[in-house]
Amino acid sequence: MSTQTPTMAKGLDGVIAGETAICKVEQHALIYRGYEIADLAEYASFEEVAYLLLVGEKPTAAQLEAFNDELKGERGLPSHVRDQLKNAGELVKKHSAVPMDLLRTAVSVLGHFDPECQDNSPEANLRKSKRLLAKVPTVIGHMQNAIDGKDYVEPDDSLDHAANLLWMMTGQKPSPEAVKVMDVSLVLYAEHDFNASTFTARVIAGTLSDMHGAVTGAIAALKGPLHGGANEAAMEMLAEIRKDIGPDNDPKKIQDWMHKAFEDKRKLMGFGHRVYKNGDHRAPILHALGRKAAEARGEEFVKLFDLGEAVQKIMLDEKNIFPNVDFPCGMTYFTMGIPVPQYTPIFVASRVSGWCAHISEQHANNRLIRPRVAYTGPDLRKWNA
Repeated sequence: MSTQTPTMAKGLDGVIAGETAICKVEQHALIYRGYEIADLAEYASFEEVAYLLLVGEKPTAAQLEAFNDELKGERGLPSHVRDQLKNAGELVKKHSAVPMDLLRTAVSVLGHFDPECQDNSPEANLRKSKRLLAKVPTVIGHMQNAIDGKDYVEPDDSLDHAANLLWMMTGQKPSPEAVKVMDVSLVLYAEHDFNASTFTARVIAGTLSDMHGAVTGAIAALKGPLHGGANEAAMEMLAEIRKDIGPDNDPKKIQDWMHKAFEDKRKLMGFGHRVYKNGDHRAPILHALGRKAAEARGEEFVKLFDLGEAVQKIMLDEKNIFPNVDFPCGMTYFTMGIPVPQYTPIFVASRVSGWCAHISEQHANNRLIRPRVAYTGPDLRKWNA
């Protein structure tokens, strides 16, 4: 056993904690299994990206068709989970639950009804991955239906993953433009190497626990505002600015608000990234799509993007901090009419593809993840001294 003092970094900043063939995150590139994110966002559907992550290669036309058919066939939920979600409205309105809590619980319960829950073989893991990928949007849709006090909107087999997600949440067939924006956002959020939620999933999988348990833990990690919840927090911050300064987007008022936030050392959500010091590659892609959607919807939404761009400029000019993908995501989903508390659950509908790929990879080449710690407590002492 080595007696060398382990390397210590707060938050594991910069520490290489393992190997993966799934994703590469660099200052100047985000790569899924060899494909750069801008390339995927422009040319690949989310289903193609999910197949790439889970199986390891770009699907042929026949493989993609079979994959889509499998996902559509697995969208339905067990009656127990459907019944459980009927209480979503009461839990949200009368208690302290938020949609991420309800989604986390539903995924955990889905494990009880999956016949392969305890089987960690590569074949079973792939089948479970497809089932989870298919069912998470249904959970989100039924949850939102219950919160709205409406009957469940059932999955539509004529719709792809992104369109079906929007359909089940609203009961309205989405426009091709809305489907495109949602599809690209799912591609952008699908994977990001050892981020907090993925690392959580791998730590759980590293004990040889099951996929549903690992995904449940990942959802709990993603909920936090320093991770997946940042898109909700970013939109809430912009709503606060709009309320404080009024509807005219006066540059002086925006600057005064930002300077007050700087003075108060307030953490402004949707900015900065542990890896991307010179800008998140995903942010401009989603910003451009969101801005286009806002222009199609009208002045109110354009003014939201105007405000966001003013905030971004102040952050960059005065703090040299770039927005991450969560900042344009908040504005874009708001423009699409998606309730703010569902932004992070939608993140799950995408990232579950990356999580499941990592869980499968961990199971296939496992070593228990057990780091050391730098002890800062008292020196050795006697209890009866």
